[in-house]
Amino acid sequence: MLITFEGIEGSGKTTQIALLADHLKKKGRSIIQTREPGGTGFGEALRSVLLKKGFNVFPLPELLVFMAMRAQHIEEVILPALQDGSIVICDRFVDATYAYQGYGRKIDLGVIETLNRLVTRGIRPNLTILLNVSAERGLKRKAASAQMDRIEEEDISFHQKIKKAYEKLAREDPKRFFVVDGALKADAIHQIIREKVNNVLKSYGI
Repeated sequence: MLITFEGIEGSGKTTQIALLADHLKKKGRSIIQTREPGGTGFGEALRSVLLKKGFNVFPLPELLVFMAMRAQHIEEVILPALQDGSIVICDRFVDATYAYQGYGRKIDLGVIETLNRLVTRGIRPNLTILLNVSAERGLKRKAASAQMDRIEEEDISFHQKIKKAYEKLAREDPKRFFVVDGALKADAIHQIIREKVNNVLKSYGI
């Protein structure tokens, strides 16, 4: 099973992924926790370059680098883990590309869809958890917790586009997306997510 977490910068994904992974491990589940961009040695090396401040990266090169990292991630981590029967929890996946490079950078969604089909080998998330917060709240959290990278430092209007894009994606695929109010306290969010994931696992007989 593949569970993905999506949301704008500072939405709380890192915290909630750690809490969910810990919960499932305590129940004896085999868990692979990973992220995009990155997830492999190759991907992490490219991530450090791609997100480095001061680089002027055009939209199409940015997209292609993301896709290269995803192709490696699928082959090296996600596909083997799924074949072994593990639950994969991934911080961002295909929806992030539609949101950031599609709606944010204005790259044709058909191009993104074609590339995603190619690199993912048809793998789709069984459940996507969207932590929904305002761009203002998310960026304030992010600025307080860590140094901002190239994408995080984009203008507020860019991040507002991403938030709207995620909401649109969730409306278009309500069976896969589970939207949670990211403004709630972390423990309350975890309880909501834990209940949802437990129910989804039961529905798949896992």
